[in-house]
Amino acid sequence: MPIYKYTAFDLTRQKIKGKFIAPNEKELALQLARRNLYLISATEYKGGTPSSFFTLGTGKVKMQELTSFCRQFAILLTSGIEVVGCLEILWNQSFSRYFKSILQVICDDVKSGEMLGKALEKHKKVFPSFFISMVNVGEAGGSLDVIFVSLADYYEGDAAVKRKIKSATTYPMMLGVMTIAIVILMLAFVVPMFKNAMSSMEVEVEGFTAAVYAVSDFMVAYWQILLVCLILIVGGLVLFFMTSAGKKFRDAVKVKIPFVRKITLNVAAARFARAFSILLSSGMDTVAALETTGIILDNHYLEEKFRRAVDEVRRGMTITKAFQKYHLFPPLLIQMVAVGESSNTLDEVLTRSCRFFDEQVEISLNGLSSRLQPIMLAIMGVVVGLLFLAVYSPMLSIMTNIDNMSAGV
Repeated sequence: MPIYKYTAFDLTRQKIKGKFIAPNEKELALQLARRNLYLISATEYKGGTPSSFFTLGTGKVKMQELTSFCRQFAILLTSGIEVVGCLEILWNQSFSRYFKSILQVICDDVKSGEMLGKALEKHKKVFPSFFISMVNVGEAGGSLDVIFVSLADYYEGDAAVKRKIKSATTYPMMLGVMTIAIVILMLAFVVPMFKNAMSSMEVEVEGFTAAVYAVSDFMVAYWQILLVCLILIVGGLVLFFMTSAGKKFRDAVKVKIPFVRKITLNVAAARFARAFSILLSSGMDTVAALETTGIILDNHYLEEKFRRAVDEVRRGMTITKAFQKYHLFPPLLIQMVAVGESSNTLDEVLTRSCRFFDEQVEISLNGLSSRLQPIMLAIMGVVVGLLFLAVYSPMLSIMTNIDNMSAGV
């Protein structure tokens, strides 16, 4: 049944605006008349997502905001406040302007008679699919407060994993950027200065030093073309990785590189264990829970293999055998799934295993960081050392010749 956004007059000739569910405008006018409201105009309300451009938003809600929203929503629900009242209270909290505009639309839809899950489904670009599925499960089972607590726990755990990944990779990336910056500065400024000094002294340059001078001359002469080429290459890669094929290729590389593979699989295992256990404990069917869980792996390559595994489960294969067939997760998680399936306590087993896989992610990240840092420092030292050797070797040869001449005299 459509929702109409209407403008009407009351008995005091005051203009009133609102929303109302009715099969058509004629029935809408009759329903409003029974409330002593006289219809002026009405348009069908679609409840679209507000534009992020006019609210200084990005089109997505930050995970920190979503986590805070879930936690506060759960507290309000357990206090006995209705969903509409919760939304109205949360709208007055210190969320971003864009998120508040979304909450306003959702609140209007719920006031009009829609279920919260259906109102959220209109904003799939804003709210994760997993979040919407969980809310639908909570409304169907009458446990919306429990679901929002579980969602807050899930997003807090996932945010902690992301912080660990960022912390472990920041320093090696900084070393890489510093190495590239030092090479560019030396080739663009330091090497030309020494080259001019050597040419004024009529010193013959050959070998590795001559090669470095040639690279420096080429960079200085054609830096505009090189910059354009770099921008085109980076832009092309960015566009490629925005496509489904590019995302799948990037994520497949993450799974196949030895050191990164372990981290990727442990992160996927931690997310799967946490999300799947929440869905099962909420009463969702196993296959439906698997289908919903696949969207939170955050790896297109694994998601495709996961969908194939779910198809196998749908056809009667056990979850354990399906995961073993497609090599989706670390062996330990598959063993835990096997134990959970055999004892019919899969949700409890996975709930207890979440912390273990979070620890495995941290151990893997620490191992990667401990390997990357000395490697990056060694690369930085070798590259910078070779450049300094190329720059100073002619001066060293001049000083050696002067010493030899002095000794001969």
